[in-house]
Amino acid sequence: MTGTGAAVGGSAAAPGVGTAVALALSAGEALSSLELSALFALSIAEVHGVPIDEVERRRTIVMGILLGGSGSGTISKVAERTGQHWGRQVVAKVPVETLRRINGVLGKNFVTKYGTKQGIVVLGRVAPFGIGAVIGGGAHAALAALAVRAGRRAFGPPPVSWPAGDSRAS
Repeated sequence: MTGTGAAVGGSAAAPGVGTAVALALSAGEALSSLELSALFALSIAEVHGVPIDEVERRRTIVMGILLGGSGSGTISKVAERTGQHWGRQVVAKVPVETLRRINGVLGKNFVTKYGTKQGIVVLGRVAPFGIGAVIGGGAHAALAALAVRAGRRAFGPPPVSWPAGDSRAS
């Protein structure tokens, strides 16, 4: 994520067309960073043996991790369960109907918070003279670090081995 943020920001340094190119590339880059973040969140769940075969569970995991502390607070409040490592305790055991309610609340927060963060990054990336590259790379490094921390809070340390009966263990 850091590399793509810096590359898009660096395009703003091109004389004459840099700002327009950086704005055009920013839309694709925002989707790319969202996709990488979702892949990261779902990969953590898979490593921890949390079932991600249902759409609602995937949404809860992705939005909960990408929203950080506010996401985990919402999940605990709506699911009426508290405790450390919500990824394992809540998402795997909560009924799908409750997950739908959680995702309804998270979805509204996600659009405003994640969208605002991406909008600020886009504005920073179009700064000329290579400043956009520093802002784009730095902002995406910070967003990635936040996702890693939120993933660790949601699931805890990785298991020492794959769950029993898992075909990936061989």
